[in-house]
Amino acid sequence: MSNINASHSGSFKIGGDIAINRLGFGAMRVTGPGVWGEPKDRDSALATLKRLPELGVNFIDTADSYGPETSENLLREALHPYKGLLIATKGGLVRGGPEIWTPVGRPEYLRQAVLLSLRRLKIQRIDLWQLHRVDPKLPREEQFGVIKDMQKEGLIRHVGLSEVSVKDIEAAQKFFTVATVQNRYNLIDRTSEDVLNHCTKHTIGFIPWFPLAAGDLARPGSVLDSVARKIGATPSQVALAWVLKRSPVMLPIPGTGKVQHLEENVAAASITLSDEDFSALDEAGRKASSKAA
Repeated sequence: MSNINASHSGSFKIGGDIAINRLGFGAMRVTGPGVWGEPKDRDSALATLKRLPELGVNFIDTADSYGPETSENLLREALHPYKGLLIATKGGLVRGGPEIWTPVGRPEYLRQAVLLSLRRLKIQRIDLWQLHRVDPKLPREEQFGVIKDMQKEGLIRHVGLSEVSVKDIEAAQKFFTVATVQNRYNLIDRTSEDVLNHCTKHTIGFIPWFPLAAGDLARPGSVLDSVARKIGATPSQVALAWVLKRSPVMLPIPGTGKVQHLEENVAAASITLSDEDFSALDEAGRKASSKAA
């Protein structure tokens, strides 16, 4: 698999000035079960991270809450000083245990989150920092305001948002330029379709988390299965290729803690779906999404 490379996915400029390959990597799965603590196989996690630049993956998404702290620490150990890499991190969620996530958007906490991420990653500025969740207990303007201040101070270069609506994006734009939006989106989950369309229109990077989900569409005999068999790929690779083709601002970040799985995901960057196959998958995905709703 020496010829696979994320550059085959095309490029995008974060904030208009940081060029990355569109197929990135999500560093959530290099932690322990429930995104809690150290990974079961630390050597495998580190090997996976070290393999990223070799495969042309130069956009890596993490968060202070992954572990917590574990993902950022492993990234520093494996990849610092991140030559040619964009390490994007997030803050705004605290952890009470495995799979427990609580939004905290107090200005002083968000500032602390940025400062500690800088320390863990061993950098002077975070080139893309994302608000992991807008805390519903506080006015969003308070949260956007402190982010604006930290950007002015040079702690943050570009700002992104996660799990937001179009109205949230428009409200945030009054404080800073929204460079990216990270919402759940895949072949069968289209709840953020309006957000994706907004991002496409305004050239805002859209980072779909959980991009490989295919549900029943991956069953034998389905459209997804048929397309995969026809082109000699796995259903997950086809689902990822579909996401990439959906919009030029799409920046999928499939994650894993295993080198082999990473290589399989990056190989999807070389898959070019025909318009006919894309449309067939799109229609099947929309039907599945409407049934789930």
